[in-house]
Amino acid sequence: MTISEVISKIETRIPLQQAEDFDNVGLLCGIPTRNVSGILVCHDALENVIDEAIERNCNLVVCFHPIIFSGLKSLTGKNYVERAVLKAIENKIAIYAIHTAWDNDFFGVNAGICNHLGLKNLKILQPKKNNLKQLTVFVPKDHLEQVKEALFSAGAGSIGFYDECSFTMNGNGTFRPIEGSNPFSGQQNIRENADENMISVIFEGYKQGQILSTMKSAHPYEEVAYQIYNLDNENQHSGLGMYGEFDEEMDEKDFLKFVKEKFNLEIIKHSDFNNKKIKRVGVLGGSGASGIKSALSKKCDAYLTGDIKYHDYFLAESKMLICDIGHYESEQFVTQQLFEILSQKFTTFAISKSNEKTNPVNYFL
Repeated sequence: MTISEVISKIETRIPLQQAEDFDNVGLLCGIPTRNVSGILVCHDALENVIDEAIERNCNLVVCFHPIIFSGLKSLTGKNYVERAVLKAIENKIAIYAIHTAWDNDFFGVNAGICNHLGLKNLKILQPKKNNLKQLTVFVPKDHLEQVKEALFSAGAGSIGFYDECSFTMNGNGTFRPIEGSNPFSGQQNIRENADENMISVIFEGYKQGQILSTMKSAHPYEEVAYQIYNLDNENQHSGLGMYGEFDEEMDEKDFLKFVKEKFNLEIIKHSDFNNKKIKRVGVLGGSGASGIKSALSKKCDAYLTGDIKYHDYFLAESKMLICDIGHYESEQFVTQQLFEILSQKFTTFAISKSNEKTNPVNYFL
């Protein structure tokens, strides 16, 4: 199996179109047509991880953080990024990054945090906006199911944990074939009346090209009548962060002790205690100060993330306990998550999980 074939299979589960616009996800280096000897899954594709890939005979490294984030103007090995990329290229190792495509996935980074804490009734903290579209297409009655099945097969009609969702309305359509036409029914220069159905489906914007192509292939008309609308609806199953609830509330100090034990933490930085019980908790893996206001609006009692700055703690406003558990620490379950997904998808070659330490932050206690 080639690198490009492996990537295609990964992206059926984790579409890169879910990633944030600023991100640099996908194949960062490597020849797509090269056969895969083994896959190494890691958090950061640093030089020591590339050494590990060489030792394990893995020529594809699937990482969470992209080692190449901003542009490279040269490759001379002058910094840790260039050294890792150079070593990968010299040893014919491809690097593929997932990052915010997994951050935005309903079952991704933040679901891993919530599940480890035992939170229930999980919901997206910051649902994606301007992400959904609606398609309406007019189809002759006898071809209704054919076109509907084509739309579903291309990914239209998926709403959260439901798929094959649509609405159909019957009506009467008119058309007049003119010179140059090759009509499915009727004669040129004569207005026709047709018994038609209108199919309406919702889809994620990045699927539009495939959906239209598949729909037109299945549709009998020479000219397909359809409309696409941008929706204001938020996508409740894709976005950054997540929140959920404990079965039983707990005191603030007991909550911090619980988190410290669950995440195997040496330290937790937090805002002032509010003398309130903790039941609803918001989380955002990585640098998550941007989610504080969303967590407050969702009436979270506590918020877990990393990289909180001094002034961010004031945003708690005595309403919520803000906890900085560390960037890497909040994402620590990612490698295992990706390892499990790839192990299920690929059984014909080795999938390995990196043993190398890549967290750059250390603590002196």
